[in-house]
Amino acid sequence: MSSGICQKDWDKLSEQYREFYREVETKVPNNRIFADPIRCLAYGTDASLYRINPKLVIKVRSTDEIAAILQAADRRKIPVTFRAAGTSLSGQALTDSVLLVLAGGWNGYHIAPDGMSITLEPGIIGSEANEYLKPYSRKIGPDPASIRHAMVGGIAANNASGMCCGTADNSYKTVESMRIIFADGTLLDTGNTASRRAFTSSHGQLLKTVTDIRDEIQTDPGLKNQIIQKYKIKNTTGYSLNAFVDFTDPFAILSHLLIGSEGTLGFISEITYRTILDHTYKASSLMIFPDIKTACLAVMKLDKPLVAAAELIDRVSLRSVEDQPGMPEYLKSLDESAAALLVETRAETAAALKNNIAAVEQRLTEIPSLLPITFTAVKAEYEKLWNIRAGVFPAVGGIRPVGTSVIIEDVAFPRDQLADAVEALRLIMNQNNYEDGIIYGHALDGNVHFVFNQDFSSAQERNRYQKLINDVCDMVVHRFHGSLKAEHGTGRNMAPFVEMEWGKKAYGLMQRLKTAFDPNRILNPEVILTENSLLYVENLKAMPATDDVVDKCIECGYCEVLCPSKNLTATPRQRIVVQREINRLTATGEDEERLTRLKQDYEYFGEKTCAADGLCEINCPLSINTGTHTKKLRSCQTTKKQRKAAKFVRKHFAGITTFAKLGLAGVHLAHRMIGSCAMGGISQGIRKLSGDRIPKWNPWLPRGGATPRQIPSNRKCRQKIVYFPSCLSRTMGPALNDRDQRQLSEVMLSLLAKANFEVIFPPDMNKLCCGMPFESKGFFEQADKLSGELEKVLLICTQDGKYPVLCDTSPCVYRMKRVMDKRLKILDTVEFIHDYLLDILEFTKLPEPIAIHVTCSATKMGLAGKFHAIGERCAAKVIIPDKVHCCGFAGDKGFEVPELNDSALEHLKEALPNDCTWGFSNSRTCEIGLADHSGISYQSIAYLVDYCSTAKQR
Repeated sequence: MSSGICQKDWDKLSEQYREFYREVETKVPNNRIFADPIRCLAYGTDASLYRINPKLVIKVRSTDEIAAILQAADRRKIPVTFRAAGTSLSGQALTDSVLLVLAGGWNGYHIAPDGMSITLEPGIIGSEANEYLKPYSRKIGPDPASIRHAMVGGIAANNASGMCCGTADNSYKTVESMRIIFADGTLLDTGNTASRRAFTSSHGQLLKTVTDIRDEIQTDPGLKNQIIQKYKIKNTTGYSLNAFVDFTDPFAILSHLLIGSEGTLGFISEITYRTILDHTYKASSLMIFPDIKTACLAVMKLDKPLVAAAELIDRVSLRSVEDQPGMPEYLKSLDESAAALLVETRAETAAALKNNIAAVEQRLTEIPSLLPITFTAVKAEYEKLWNIRAGVFPAVGGIRPVGTSVIIEDVAFPRDQLADAVEALRLIMNQNNYEDGIIYGHALDGNVHFVFNQDFSSAQERNRYQKLINDVCDMVVHRFHGSLKAEHGTGRNMAPFVEMEWGKKAYGLMQRLKTAFDPNRILNPEVILTENSLLYVENLKAMPATDDVVDKCIECGYCEVLCPSKNLTATPRQRIVVQREINRLTATGEDEERLTRLKQDYEYFGEKTCAADGLCEINCPLSINTGTHTKKLRSCQTTKKQRKAAKFVRKHFAGITTFAKLGLAGVHLAHRMIGSCAMGGISQGIRKLSGDRIPKWNPWLPRGGATPRQIPSNRKCRQKIVYFPSCLSRTMGPALNDRDQRQLSEVMLSLLAKANFEVIFPPDMNKLCCGMPFESKGFFEQADKLSGELEKVLLICTQDGKYPVLCDTSPCVYRMKRVMDKRLKILDTVEFIHDYLLDILEFTKLPEPIAIHVTCSATKMGLAGKFHAIGERCAAKVIIPDKVHCCGFAGDKGFEVPELNDSALEHLKEALPNDCTWGFSNSRTCEIGLADHSGISYQSIAYLVDYCSTAKQR
């Protein structure tokens, strides 16, 4: 067997897969090849309604690796599937064979000097590409709703579109060239003459098939016209046959066939897009009409480029969000038949925008509306309107019964039939008892989504779902000649219906294409083309009850972008998926061996490497904090002995922290005496001998801290403030190489003195803690007792909230704000500096660039903007690395599980210029990890402000 796989997993592989493994591990490090149950389950998950587990998962990082894997698979006829972000809704990223995972790599890009094109590797998130293009006032054309989470490889492979790009600016229309790796491992760069010449020589038969099909279509007026008509609306059903109509050059046809091919014809290792203008001026209007038919008639009066988007929202959709914060009050009083259009218009100038608005209003004068049509060009106001649209899908997912799946399907109709088609769709849903399902979508393109909750636990429910899909397909194809898939890709749930939509002749051409590109049918089989008429109702995903915190998860994967462990072990979605499987197996008792293995492996894969930072909640459409679930698991797993130890620590908190200070002082002294190199070697050896039970040392480990003392004030002060230095800042002082060697409390007192504040310290501070370290470990009772004790002291010190409370560590502030008496006005360092000091101190900017790390807790408290504003007041250039989110230090994880910190900060150093020598944050432990991985001093933002500021003359 191989050294990279355990015996149990090896025994379960057939000889065919063992041979494949042996060959592949000569090209790919075996620490990126997995056969264990937990990773095969977790990495093999997407946002669809299906669950299929791969036999092998391989994290691929280069074109050479992809080519070698495909060659090995092709020789053995072993199927492979490519997976980008796994946000796909139709099962395109699933397999029971070999899954090739791109996440964690493929991040290269190049922008043309004028910004008119951008070349992207497939692992780049769509919104990242747009960030790169911002200086040029350009963006990529495709704009799927998942653009902040989906990767370019998936966007192109699915021809994903969205609210504004329609059929004019999607991947198909804006692709200029691409690099493709075919099933036999051959690489083609369609933008390179030499590569095209070599491909012509080696793959002449494939190119002949392409040109033969082109000529057949061109000489068949009926078929050609069918294709032209099919692509007048959005269509991602089957292969992009419009390539044979739109182009004559075989390489142009070939590259456009890869768009929307869902990894079944080849792997797109690089794509060059023509970029589009990102308009500066925008305005939106929420138009309310008597019924959905009238709303659809209004859409027929609008077109591009006059309007960029027109989103249809039915009454059921509006009702699902009407009670949410920020929604217009009038939504609650609308008639049951009412429907809305959310319309956006864009322009390059303010005058042009005004003209657009007038033109839209003029076109709709004869369409009756329930409320006057008005536009707003105020960003904060039109963002509120778009929040209505954004909140619809999460609202449905959030109210679904536990154990059910939320399913979103998308179809498209010719625009002149949209009104009748939407009414027919609503009727079919009602007839099949889906009255609570919602209808909304990109009406300007005739593209409609219908969303409903589905229980698959009984044959009756599965039959109901099957009948709905069959009724919808029959209506879309035979009555309205529409598209069964408008923008979500064919996938598994529409593959059985491709021939129904296209007819025998066109479907036959698609079969010929598949055979020509992939003779051994190894590339993502069963996706797009299948002989299995029941594929769409097989391998349906179970969604068993797991925990109240995570039961609403729809497995969309939006949480994954910000997760610090995403490239090390698991993401929030994957943790939930594994927990669901553990609960399912526990309930059914069907596979004890698998259950035991999942539980054992989850300890490291899911729990130990979870930072529990809660950033996942920010991107989650249902605001699920998987970190909270992890803390609950930790709490349930604590032993009586551990709980007793936690209670002892709480009761003797002052003594324990004093002991910690002495320990840090001793380590600091040794570091000064023997130097970083020797200290690193010795500590590494001790940690190794202890089996990694001894915490990791790094050169930025601080010396022991100090507790400040009350200083009497005789001067007349601006106001009083209670300053509570956290136990972290009291225990940990500066590191040996920190730029400023003062204690944090000294710096805070210096700032408070400049601003003329009278400082009140809580009494017996060494005994006080907010409980945050205990909460993160799952000791909730002790955490609450500590925070309760601190709360009582603070209420006395502030005279029941009369004075604000300043705490210098953001994770502590976040907990204090959540659990303490709301009369207390608790301020983080950043919040205090921004709101209280910026206007009353004089600032001199540093000429050098500075780095800023916004902690997870500061992000969740909405302080990122204030953090940046402080940095800009103090320095000529502020750097916030765009690929660094949570640092992964997570209290003591940086000492106990340093690989989590390593993975989370792998892109930090490369983001900092050589002349950047000082970084700032607002959590002492985070600063240790940041300094270690950047090589520069990271300290509290208070140090920067104190360094750059002076008191104003009174």
